[in-house]
Amino acid sequence: MEKGKVDVLLGLQWGDEGKGKVVDVLTPAYDAVARFQGGPNAGHTLEFEGQKYVLRSIPSGIFQGGKTNIIGNGVVLAPDLFMNEARELEKSGHPLKQRLKISKKAHLIMPTHRLLDHANEAAKGKNKVGTTGKGIGPTYTDKISRNGLRVGDILENFDCKYAACKARHMNMLKALGWNDFSSLEESERIWMEGVEYMKEFEFVDSEHEINHLIVQQKSILCEGAQGTMLDVDFGSYPFVTSSNTVSAGACTGLGIAPNRISNVLGIMKAYCTRVGAGPFPTELFDETGNKLRNLGHEYGAVTGRERRCGWLDLVQLKYSVMINGVTSLIMMKSDVLDGFDIVKACIAYRLPNGDTTDHLPYSIDNVEPIYKEFPGWLTDMTDFTNEEQFPQAFANYVEFIEQFLGVRIKIISFGPDRQQTIIRK
Repeated sequence: MEKGKVDVLLGLQWGDEGKGKVVDVLTPAYDAVARFQGGPNAGHTLEFEGQKYVLRSIPSGIFQGGKTNIIGNGVVLAPDLFMNEARELEKSGHPLKQRLKISKKAHLIMPTHRLLDHANEAAKGKNKVGTTGKGIGPTYTDKISRNGLRVGDILENFDCKYAACKARHMNMLKALGWNDFSSLEESERIWMEGVEYMKEFEFVDSEHEINHLIVQQKSILCEGAQGTMLDVDFGSYPFVTSSNTVSAGACTGLGIAPNRISNVLGIMKAYCTRVGAGPFPTELFDETGNKLRNLGHEYGAVTGRERRCGWLDLVQLKYSVMINGVTSLIMMKSDVLDGFDIVKACIAYRLPNGDTTDHLPYSIDNVEPIYKEFPGWLTDMTDFTNEEQFPQAFANYVEFIEQFLGVRIKIISFGPDRQQTIIRK
């Protein structure tokens, strides 16, 4: 690891690729881990030493002692959810207050942001995006429209600032015809408790903090949330999240200059999943899709929602590799494919006009996937410890992916535990 440089780790599909586990595995090689975008809609699951943890807003490097963890300015933070998450971690013996710093420029998700989320979705009817309802979209909307409330506001005249934002939201809710405020008072009480709890942490100018670490020749891992195809600019709009999930988001979400980024580590599953509405070319509606879901335990870590499942989409992945400048790939959940006689990967799309393309088009609503079939390896790989043990059929599958994408797969995961990870030579 080159000191004084920054690596970015992010998802290349529609989220849920397994970023939390990978950050935990890689953290020993870094001095600091920083989240650069997204909010508590993220669910980064880590399993080790018989324990399972789901992180929503807190960087996944929090379990490694002696590491600095930073919640960056590009993150939106809900004080009540942050408090619940942090207290659970503290109960399990992890000293968060010594390890975690929060950017003053991160925006706060208010209880009325959640109501706006639900009201906006209800107004869209059948065209709803399928948000997690956590208020993330409305919070980013306030940020862009220059009406946001930030962590740094907690330190001065906060009550007045909060009241002004709430009043504005109430007018917006009234205009949307929303009249269910039954839970607001209790939500606000817990939210304000969360604000008081947050004061126990160090609020920092994270851009100075990060760049100071770089000057000190420290190495930093930037942790992305969601996935490339949920990026507000480059994803399957409008069925996307409200932030830039691509590698460029690390620059704006942490205050890092582009020339400081050294490596971009792209995480992918050996197949595809998606949560919520929106196009998904390789989605399977048959028994194979159900088998992928059950074997992969494809249910949301935060919401519990069933994930839509399908074969690997190499057209989409090639696009993600290009947009992010991926320098190495990490393939997760390879073991889920262990029991399939035939494994497929999409290598091109047939467009509505009959043409074929291996480039991701402006719209992927009505494209038809063109598949290449591979013989299955029918081997339990969950206990494998090195790549020499790979069945030839699996090795061929890996090699084809590498050649198609033009990037090497450096790490392959065969299960949720940090030990079930092979770092290839």
